[in-house]
Amino acid sequence: MEQAGKTILRWLGLDKQSDYVRRYFYLENMRASIYMSVVVIVLEVWMIFRMIRTVTVQHITGDALLSIGDRYFSNYFVLLSAGILMLLYALRSTRGWTNPRWVSIAVIVFCIGVCIYELWYIVTRDPVKLSFNIIYNALVVTAASLLMILFSVVLLRNNGDRKWQSMFMLYLFSFVCINFGMTLSVNAYSKGEQILTFLTMELYVVCLLTWRPIVGFTVLTVSYLIFFGELNALVPVNSPDGLPGITESTMINGFTMWLSTLLFCISNYSKTRSQALKDENLEQINAHLSEISVKDELTGIHNMFYFRTEAEKLLNYVTTDRENAVYLFLDLENFKSYNEKYGFHEGNALLCRIADTIQKAFKGSLVSRFSDDHFVVLTKKEGCEAIVAQISEEIRKNQREVQLSLKCGAYQPGEGETDPSLACDRARFACNSIKKHYDRSFRYYDKSMEDQFSLKTYIVNHIDSAIENGDIRVYYQPVVSTKTGQICGLEALARWNDPTHGLLPPGAFISILEEHRQIHKLDRCIVEQVCRDYRDACDRHEPFAPVSINFSRLDFELCDIIGYLNEMSKRYGVPKHYLDIEITESALSDEKSFLPGAIQNLREMGYHVWLDDFGSGYSSLNVLKDYQFDVLKIDMKFLAGFGKNEKTMPILNNIIDLTKQLKMVSLTEGVETQEQYRFLQSIGCDRAQGYLFGKPATLENLRARIRAGEITVSPEYLTGEQTA
Repeated sequence: MEQAGKTILRWLGLDKQSDYVRRYFYLENMRASIYMSVVVIVLEVWMIFRMIRTVTVQHITGDALLSIGDRYFSNYFVLLSAGILMLLYALRSTRGWTNPRWVSIAVIVFCIGVCIYELWYIVTRDPVKLSFNIIYNALVVTAASLLMILFSVVLLRNNGDRKWQSMFMLYLFSFVCINFGMTLSVNAYSKGEQILTFLTMELYVVCLLTWRPIVGFTVLTVSYLIFFGELNALVPVNSPDGLPGITESTMINGFTMWLSTLLFCISNYSKTRSQALKDENLEQINAHLSEISVKDELTGIHNMFYFRTEAEKLLNYVTTDRENAVYLFLDLENFKSYNEKYGFHEGNALLCRIADTIQKAFKGSLVSRFSDDHFVVLTKKEGCEAIVAQISEEIRKNQREVQLSLKCGAYQPGEGETDPSLACDRARFACNSIKKHYDRSFRYYDKSMEDQFSLKTYIVNHIDSAIENGDIRVYYQPVVSTKTGQICGLEALARWNDPTHGLLPPGAFISILEEHRQIHKLDRCIVEQVCRDYRDACDRHEPFAPVSINFSRLDFELCDIIGYLNEMSKRYGVPKHYLDIEITESALSDEKSFLPGAIQNLREMGYHVWLDDFGSGYSSLNVLKDYQFDVLKIDMKFLAGFGKNEKTMPILNNIIDLTKQLKMVSLTEGVETQEQYRFLQSIGCDRAQGYLFGKPATLENLRARIRAGEITVSPEYLTGEQTA
């Protein structure tokens, strides 16, 4: 029932319209009015000259001339004035056009002339000859003229586009058009001529303009009833009995025109409304796309695209105090734990609150969300530390069980520096330098960090060329069996022998490559080198033990690392049990859905999977419960306090017992003394790794040590001819 009611209201044009749709109808009618008014002006000028010519040629004078003036000239000049005025208002609404003052003055002159003439005509006319129609016409044209004088004065003041003014003029113009059609058609009907002027004006007003159906119905019905009422009082020229009344054919034709015009009005309204809704929807989509192109979808503050664009503009302004400008990089520390405890919905809500807090605290500054729980600000240096401290205090007040803290890095751009991306990177670098330092929450990027940042930039920009030029080398560290003391495995460790910076340790570049999501390039390089070294050892009949390769969590995201491992294994003929995969415990704490499946696939294919750095994280026992590994690699930190911390031995003893119960091989890294090694042997640890057996070295150095008898290889690996 409710839906039916809405449908009826829509058909009648009484449904509620948005501001956009109303504006659309308004502009459509103003544009249509331009064409209508131009046609009316041209026709009325032609008809005025034609009537003047008729009067002149036929030498019409006296009462006949006055009658022609009242019946025709007054209506011609009123309609001409209405057309001119409508054109001016329509052009102002659609084009912002300011009309010449003389045009409005001309309209005022026309209308004043009509008013004076009509008043004079009524006053001087013999009362006996004054019919109702004459008085009615005089009142109508006079009232219309007075209104047009008023609106011409309004237009002269040029107050800009006022919708109500233009719409009133549209109604007045429509009324004058219909009244003009009635007057001329009534005169024509009395002479036995056609009523085409009335029908034409009805079509003009109702069809060229777009009205709500209920308005169109009202205009048509009222005007037709009045018009046919006037016709019904006249005696048709061809009336057989000389009695007044409308002929049947005229009524039928009139009703047909009324109905067809009404249907066209409804159809026109429906089409225009439909197009308006489509345009509104498209505009809303474009507005949304425009908004999300510069705003962060989650928090609603600006995104980095907007920040980079506006920051560069801002720093190039002459009025900007560059010496006092500073970039801030804000990092919400421990947000990951908050997400894990309370869920992503609560985490997102927290980010929105913090984004709002930062934006309010740095009101008037450029604030954007960098990524995840990171924000950047371009603001004034003066007072920025105090504002950051205020935001940090606000976060501490609203935190729950998870302890959150705010870290901030700051960078002041130098003379001529306008690159926001570089500035944000440096501010971020300063911020990262104080992470996990609970006594510091704010740090400026300074000269002491320049070399570190330069190296970071160098690593990111040169990883591809380093791989291509062979600067990335694999160093092998022995893994020995505690039962035999012989090498039973090797760990592949990456070293970067750079022509500019020399030999770079893993700590100098691995975390940077992970941060910039390029670590998979390095790991793919290591996989191929290990497989190539195996093939070289087989061809030389040199010993080569199984090699463990460290995989990053990002390897599984950024590339098909398992597919690449299979490809290299097949290309170089490496048995799969010669390639062991190490996955760190911290990678599993991210709870990525693809890792359990990836680990299972690797084991099903014949690779051994190791859990690396066991004990360095917070979810070790859960990891052992949820995943199946072949080797448990115990973190070197357990041996760091050996001999001094009495808890070390029982903890290690229990871990080794646990690996046996879980049917895993135990391996402890960080072994540096014989005392540590003997203890691991005594508690049944299967393998050991550390400086006691050798530091990471090139394959050539490792072979040299084997030849020198410093270390020995388990007999099964002496020939290098093992097969799967």
